[in-house]
Amino acid sequence: MIAVIGSNNVDIVLRVQHFTLPGETQKSSELLLFPGGKGANQAVASKRLGAEVYFLSCIGNDANGQFISRKLKAEGLGEHLITVNMPNGVAIIEVTHSGENRIVIYPGANSQLNEELLNSKSDELLKADFLLLQNEIPFKTVLAAAKLFKNAGKFVIFDPAPATEINVEISKYVDIITPNEEEARAMVNNNASTNDLVDNLLKIGFRNVLLKLGSKGGVFKGKLGYFEFQAFKVAAMDSTAAGDAFNGALAAALNRNMDIEKAVRFASAAAAISVTRKGAQPSLPYLEEVTSFLSEV
Repeated sequence: MIAVIGSNNVDIVLRVQHFTLPGETQKSSELLLFPGGKGANQAVASKRLGAEVYFLSCIGNDANGQFISRKLKAEGLGEHLITVNMPNGVAIIEVTHSGENRIVIYPGANSQLNEELLNSKSDELLKADFLLLQNEIPFKTVLAAAKLFKNAGKFVIFDPAPATEINVEISKYVDIITPNEEEARAMVNNNASTNDLVDNLLKIGFRNVLLKLGSKGGVFKGKLGYFEFQAFKVAAMDSTAAGDAFNGALAAALNRNMDIEKAVRFASAAAAISVTRKGAQPSLPYLEEVTSFLSEV
């Protein structure tokens, strides 16, 4: 089983010609409303790829929270949502016609996912073998969850998104950290080359670093080995959930006992499929789609 402790958001997506400049007003050609949030996205990604998933998250006591609850229940992930007395998290997303995105987040109810709630669910959560974490809930909770699972002998995957400086203590409790280039630079605070970024994260104490480089693929280095990987070539429409599709698929693949290189290839295929579709959770593929995609490349 995979445990996911993280955020959920209502995504308000605006399709634009270009990212809006300071002081500029531009018209959007399309307005879309989707369920999202990095935690929920990764939980849905793993679930659709055949994994048993326990998703712990806080939702708001408003219409947006009800919307998220309905959507996650439809995915089989609504059982462990905790309603709190504040608005649900919201993300405002600009998506250009080339598929690039820019996101502003209001955390809302996600800010209430604290250590007390984590500890109250610890017995159930620790039935999982893998933990997926992201950076859209309070970092104290992220750190406590990583520590709880690692001390219980579980496998911990941490996606340090959105980009921010973090307490390097978490490196002691993480098996694989999966930053993109921006997130890696935020952690090591320098303008190093790609290889140096990975090495700097390893020097901090992370066991394995999987650096995601978007359409250029990525690099994996650490105790589980070293390899570079290429991204699959597809016509991108919306990259909003690409990283979440990747991480959810990575956990699902490792949960199925794939070796790390095969798991990364599987995750890359899931991410490639997701960028060809609109929205976050609606873009996340099912197991048969990833299997079919890999059989054709």
